[in-house]
Amino acid sequence: MRLSQFNELMNDEFGREYAAVISRDLVLGALLDKTADQAMAEGMDPREIWLAICEAAGVPKNRWHGANKDKKIKPNIQA
Repeated sequence: MRLSQFNELMNDEFGREYAAVISRDLVLGALLDKTADQAMAEGMDPREIWLAICEAAGVPKNRWHGANKDKKIKPNIQA
């Protein structure tokens, strides 16, 4: 997972402001008592960090791969 994908998942799930708070302040036991920011700085895989956040924050498992975004569906117009 790329850092940009991690950031997108965080922002989609928590909102930009709260995602920043979680990354900075939430100590994750699964990451040896590091915050997401600390783990990133140490080069840990963003996917591992994301999954640790999901587990710690109680994100439903059906959203661990990202929230379902509404896709624009073109109407089926027949002539």
